[in-house]
Amino acid sequence: MAERRDVLERIADALERLAPARPELVDWSANDAFVWDGVSARGVRQSETIPLATLCGVDAQKTAVCENLTRLTKGAAAHDMLLWGARGMGKSALIRAAVHAAQANHPQTLKLIQIAPNALFSIPRLIELLASQDGAFLLFIDDLGFDAGNAQDNLALRSLLDGGLVTRPANIRLAVTSNRRAIVERDGDTTAMLHERDERDSALALADRFGLTLAFHPCDQTVYLDILRAYTEPLKLQFDEAEANAWAIARGGRSGRIAYQYATELAGRAGLSL
Repeated sequence: MAERRDVLERIADALERLAPARPELVDWSANDAFVWDGVSARGVRQSETIPLATLCGVDAQKTAVCENLTRLTKGAAAHDMLLWGARGMGKSALIRAAVHAAQANHPQTLKLIQIAPNALFSIPRLIELLASQDGAFLLFIDDLGFDAGNAQDNLALRSLLDGGLVTRPANIRLAVTSNRRAIVERDGDTTAMLHERDERDSALALADRFGLTLAFHPCDQTVYLDILRAYTEPLKLQFDEAEANAWAIARGGRSGRIAYQYATELAGRAGLSL
């Protein structure tokens, strides 16, 4: 009898080790932003958020995101959002800045939860934890890839957005950013071309499930310099346009990120913080 009990205890221990970790209890009122790692959420501070007014060259996208978040904070119908396009043009910065502004205008009504890489599979578990909570939640997936390596993530998100087995309350919405415009590189091989078409169709099937889809395009010289001025003028910093353009060319092109990096260089030279 004792031997049988030992066997059962070993089986029970093995099953317990195989079972997924239980999510830790989270005080969602303690922070305005969290990072979800697949098991638990960790509160974080948004001290480095770029002010919404500083973001230039994306006025239409800014308006759309802010209006959608205002709906969400007020309990009205709101869209899931997909922000896609050129690198460094402020997709992630816009989400963080717009959330920060919404939280300032409507305190304790909106929480930002960034989903850690490789934790997309656990979003249904997170939704279950949030379902009984008051207020609005924006689940943020940054820099999502649409390549073959993320096929399972693609399918999981499509199911979540389209209404799978886990019911998603109206106060929980997704914001996703992606730099990927082309799904896979072209190849002359017929098999590769068929694979490319399948991957492209899969990505479009996911994109179609977002109610709000916003494109971000590379900026021209005028917009690049406007973005740079938005960073430098509050500090009363002057810059040479030729040097600013040379800085961008040396880094492969103009973007909001490149403008911010050059503004950081100017501030550093002047002994200032940006």
